[in-house]
Amino acid sequence: MENLSFLPGYPLPAGAAVHNDGVNFSLFSRHAFSVVLNIFENADDSEPVCSYTFDPRLNRTGDIWHVFVKGLKKNALYLYRVDGPFAPLEGMRFNAGNYLLDPYARGLTGTESLGGIFAAQTPPPHIDGDLAFLTRQTAAHFPKCIVIDDGDFDWEGDHPLNYPLRDCIIYEAHVKGLSCHPNAPQTHKGTYQGIIESIPYLKALGITSIELLPIHEFNENELTRINPRTGAQLKNYWGYSTIAFFAPKASYAADRNGANPVFEFKRMVRELHKNGIEVILDIVFNHTAEGSEFGPTLSFRGLDNVIYYILEDNPRYYRNYSGCGNTVNCNHPVVQTFILDCLRYWVIEMHVDGFRFDLGSILGRDQKGKLMDNPPTIEHIAEDPILRKTKIIAEAWDAGGAYQVGNFHGGRWAEWNDRFRDDVRLFWRGDFPYARELATRVTGSADLYLRNGRKPFHSINFVTSHDGFTLYDLLSYNRKHNDENGEENRDGTDTNCSYNNGFEGKTENVHIERLRKQKAKNILLTLLLSLGTPMLTAGDEVLRTQKGNNNPYCQDNEISWFDWSLAETNADMLHFVQKLIRLRKQHPVFLRSEFLTGYLSGDRRKPDICWYNAQGESPDWNQPSSFLAYFLDGSTAETRAERDDNSFYIILNSGGLDVTAVLCPPPEGKHWHRLIDTSYPAGEDFTEPECAPLLENQQKYVALAASAVVLILK
Repeated sequence: MENLSFLPGYPLPAGAAVHNDGVNFSLFSRHAFSVVLNIFENADDSEPVCSYTFDPRLNRTGDIWHVFVKGLKKNALYLYRVDGPFAPLEGMRFNAGNYLLDPYARGLTGTESLGGIFAAQTPPPHIDGDLAFLTRQTAAHFPKCIVIDDGDFDWEGDHPLNYPLRDCIIYEAHVKGLSCHPNAPQTHKGTYQGIIESIPYLKALGITSIELLPIHEFNENELTRINPRTGAQLKNYWGYSTIAFFAPKASYAADRNGANPVFEFKRMVRELHKNGIEVILDIVFNHTAEGSEFGPTLSFRGLDNVIYYILEDNPRYYRNYSGCGNTVNCNHPVVQTFILDCLRYWVIEMHVDGFRFDLGSILGRDQKGKLMDNPPTIEHIAEDPILRKTKIIAEAWDAGGAYQVGNFHGGRWAEWNDRFRDDVRLFWRGDFPYARELATRVTGSADLYLRNGRKPFHSINFVTSHDGFTLYDLLSYNRKHNDENGEENRDGTDTNCSYNNGFEGKTENVHIERLRKQKAKNILLTLLLSLGTPMLTAGDEVLRTQKGNNNPYCQDNEISWFDWSLAETNADMLHFVQKLIRLRKQHPVFLRSEFLTGYLSGDRRKPDICWYNAQGESPDWNQPSSFLAYFLDGSTAETRAERDDNSFYIILNSGGLDVTAVLCPPPEGKHWHRLIDTSYPAGEDFTEPECAPLLENQQKYVALAASAVVLILK
């Protein structure tokens, strides 16, 4: 470090940029009056080996503080100290005693020890504890920012796949949870490399896109509660508490040293792309790990609290539309720039294919927390030229009461469709027999997306996700069982639309378990053959259980992990889902990008869809019914090949009684063949299309209770 020299530097790009002869540092802070760059030699150093105090005359352009450190190399470690007004009652929380992370840091040393570093904070005696003021903080257990040279990685010609959304089948998974179970076959368990080792399974399953729960640096040790059953420390397993938005989580890397986590993440993306699988990131711009006024100061709070967060009218406090203590001020121009810079980085440098925005409605709140008519950040993300082919998926609600499913701004946004989730659950539960709602969902939710010019594929159809019951638990529990979360079962939703089918939890009763499996097939068939973009939750294809826990955000253990033994135990389920995915991919009638109309037009011989009741007549949509049947005309499907698709007749019977359904007559020269019947034994419930047996009776079909049937016209 002796040969370093400090030059004025440049205000852009933000963060730490590597050059041949040094590193340029750039940091935003409008209200600071002093910035210090601290350079460290080792990750556990308590004090820097070199510090530089910025000269505002030389090292400041507008609100950007910058310096070029000549002689500094890549992989150097650094932190900031920033001084300014400490006036919490005015929203200012500058504190030169704090070390601060660079918001643009592309890599961090380990965050595992963050949990206890704030014990030394002592509040001034004249005010409350949330106004803690540090006179000096040790850096020994504080993560250090790493200077990353992205040019060191060989992408081997890779680029984002950017599949059309209409062609996608999304698989929601957790990087660690997918491969860290004791019986997992992967060698590098719980890592980005473990995802690479899972590729053969993912390819065989047939999914096109993997959506990863948050992989940006977070503190898994931030919780203070213990598991009341085991006594083990509970952890932040899901990761919805971001510390550094540009940095992939180091603990998910097989080699956590230096820049290796960055390159392991890139290698994971590259290998997934080689095998035809996109990467979508769950990203959390709605709040940060700094929490409420009682939370730690890590970065944004100490850089410019009034810019980065939405504050209450009394700016000592934070508006909390996230349910996590603070709300990011997403539509402030500075923060908007930060968000766009972050998204572009993950697309340009990390090659990801899309983003799912947690609590996305917060992106539409103004600096007072009110929902805006035309939120600039949401529109900018949708229209940004770099992100033009990148998938953008909103969780179109927040914890502050905003609910915008079907009304999310920005034109091309897709949305998690919780209406699909609930209506499918309720139909197959059997006690909410309004087939009308299900008919709307399986045809792309036109009630939500047609009126504002969007398409069926903008509906991300799902029945389960990381948040809530697994598919097996949905069919095995009447109520949540979150006792191990340490919150006396008060956490998690009480509205699950679930039914245990006669016994709470796993049972030795063969009849109940067979019925659960049959209903699971019904639900998965409904999901994968509906218009819209389907999303599977990892493990549902093999009936993974969380033992009734519908909020395992703190369960970094076998409750949450993928149990690989189930791929053998429930191999029939796995094969059923593989066939469903293959059927969807092979038939354009299930991939339409336009809404069905039900009317004749042009030279059609039949409407694109016809609805039927059990008598083969048009249903009375105002009457409750647990029976729904419809004809999908393949000759009207949008195809990329010069041929018509097959037509299908789909029967969904959620009732407790068998139904003899009158079929619509096949066209002359064509016949109905049984493709799927979930009431048949495993192995016989799904035949290959070319082998589908001819129906002896072309006029009627007996759909057994709680079953789904698909007939193919050949």
